[in-house]
Amino acid sequence: MTAPLLDLDALGIDLDDRSLVEAVTVSVAPGERLGIIGESGSGKSLTALAALGLLAHPLRARGSARIGTGEGTVDAVTAPQRRLDRVRGTVLGAVFQEPLASLDPLMRVGKQLTWPLARHRGLRGDALRRAVLDALADVQLPEPERIARSYIHEISGGQRQRVAIALALAGSPRLLIADEPTTALDVTVQAGVLDLLQREVSERGMALLFISHDLPVVTRMTDRVLVMKDGRQVEVADTATLVSAPVDPYTQQLVAASRALDDLLPEGPR
Repeated sequence: MTAPLLDLDALGIDLDDRSLVEAVTVSVAPGERLGIIGESGSGKSLTALAALGLLAHPLRARGSARIGTGEGTVDAVTAPQRRLDRVRGTVLGAVFQEPLASLDPLMRVGKQLTWPLARHRGLRGDALRRAVLDALADVQLPEPERIARSYIHEISGGQRQRVAIALALAGSPRLLIADEPTTALDVTVQAGVLDLLQREVSERGMALLFISHDLPVVTRMTDRVLVMKDGRQVEVADTATLVSAPVDPYTQQLVAASRALDDLLPEGPR
């Protein structure tokens, strides 16, 4: 059996003496697309941050979050940051809801891309400059030369998110963690970013951990879904099974609400 890229085992997250996430146990295999869905405050984003080893003090993780490197595993709960720095970018890439959280407002876009491309691919000089433009073109940004010269306040929200995706992909990660990557975007821009993520995951053969509160989006993007409520996982199932035959009452509510919304939408032309 192929070793998982990410293996969460009884993962918990505490704040002082309060438990925010409890006993999350799930894995992501190479090439698999796993979704995590739940309402705000359910613990899904905290779970992703713990898997990346990015929980900020005073939050504390327990259990384990083992990352498969191809040469063993690194536990994001216990490993030092210098060890995790070597797997972020090459094994795990991450895209967050707000691109401003991962982009530097004082640095031109092209300059921000040069660091991961140089570090992870060993590129220099003209090869590095070409790779920057290729990375921007790959995420379907118009006029890559202009975007590379721009600061992030000079481009749109959708373009900033595409730059953030290019940064996440610069090290050719084996697993992309996308945490609410389209929530801050309007519907039209959202659809384009989702199309882009699907294409990149498929063409690169990456695994995907996709986090959202939107069930239709999750079902579009994933093969399997973990449902969270109040910091606990309540159900894990194949996406088709989850939608057609949900078991947990909370999952049943999510599916029913999604179907009710579909019923309210006007029908398109026949």
